[in-house]
Amino acid sequence: MAFYRWKSFVDDEDRPEKPRKFGVTEIRGPNHTSLFSQNLLQQDMLESMGQFVDGLKFTGGSESLMPKSFIKEATRLAHEHDIYVSTGDWAEYLLQKGSSSFKEYIQECKQLGFDTVELNTGSLELPEETLLRYIRLIKSHGLKAKPQFAVKFNKADIPPTHARAYGAYVVPTPRTSERVEDVDFLIRKAERCLEAGADMILIDAEDVCKYADSVRADIIAKVIGRLGIEKTMFEASNAKTSEWFIKQYGPNVFLSPQL
Repeated sequence: MAFYRWKSFVDDEDRPEKPRKFGVTEIRGPNHTSLFSQNLLQQDMLESMGQFVDGLKFTGGSESLMPKSFIKEATRLAHEHDIYVSTGDWAEYLLQKGSSSFKEYIQECKQLGFDTVELNTGSLELPEETLLRYIRLIKSHGLKAKPQFAVKFNKADIPPTHARAYGAYVVPTPRTSERVEDVDFLIRKAERCLEAGADMILIDAEDVCKYADSVRADIIAKVIGRLGIEKTMFEASNAKTSEWFIKQYGPNVFLSPQL
């Protein structure tokens, strides 16, 4: 039996070889260069865990603090072990400078060896059509797009029930600090992103599955039921949360645990 933290697999378990279409595990690396180097860029560690890991995410825009040569080496080593590489939240900072900066960022991601670009929709606070345009831009550069959604939204962004059909005119309301849980709104926005070409929807752990003893099984079931297990990835903040997902949905669930 082989073991990787919270996952264990016996030789006869129904788990395909990489690249996998189900049961993808995307680890979130440390957000500090030295820790990243010590924990990840060791050949023996990659060889020991590589068969269980499908993707590597640079947490919290940590790539912005690293030398380009280091990032290229990290992506090269990951690719040698059939591990794709995803950006973190750095896109949010660049979008404050305008769409032209975002296009340059996408081009640089391509040059550095990234495979997936993540878009945290909660911090972006973009109009839906703009978000969809950015997804198409990412795809046009040959990269994968992964929008991230939280289950709570700014109350001003949630349209009334009668105006939720796409194209319906919604009277703008003043911004507020109040955040409201709305799973149906999350799913509708995620469906639009998938229609625009997004490859995966990442669900933020906050208020959903941050702690194993307070997992919102109702929200998770509804999201998977509507979007499909093959298009939904969940952040897993600790080993117990990851174990909960495996017990409930089996080895085919997509998870993003912290390294």
